[in-house]
Amino acid sequence: MKKLDARDIKDMNLLKHYRIIRRWASRNNDLNDADLELLIYLDCVDLFTIKDFKMGSYSYSWDNRRWNRLIQNKWIEVWRHRNRTTQKYNIYKVSFKAKTLIQRIYRIMLGEEDIPSSKRRNKIMKGETYMDRVLQTSIKNVNNDKNR
Repeated sequence: MKKLDARDIKDMNLLKHYRIIRRWASRNNDLNDADLELLIYLDCVDLFTIKDFKMGSYSYSWDNRRWNRLIQNKWIEVWRHRNRTTQKYNIYKVSFKAKTLIQRIYRIMLGEEDIPSSKRRNKIMKGETYMDRVLQTSIKNVNNDKNR
């Protein structure tokens, strides 16, 4: 297997439209940017504890409700419960819901899939705010760009 270097990633244009794709994913799934990027990090870690979560969240803005919000909205789920004798703490994993969102982001970044452009499947296309109308144009440009 060939090792990827910086030039290969640049040639793939992998990060070319990352900001727009991230904004689409955040807005349509009621996440903020830090939550989404933290879920991507935790998906790479696979199984984690609350300590791992805290280590991953150091590079993002402080939000003491983030853990409870992600658990409550089913972005993170318990993989193994503690039993107070042999397992001293719970082990968590990113939920199926989060994994499918992350996979979809990767497919859009690679150009295998387009960002939805219907009002029913994309809140941004309703154009409720100025920022939504600006993002509509960007989404159309991303979908028309076949070299991503």
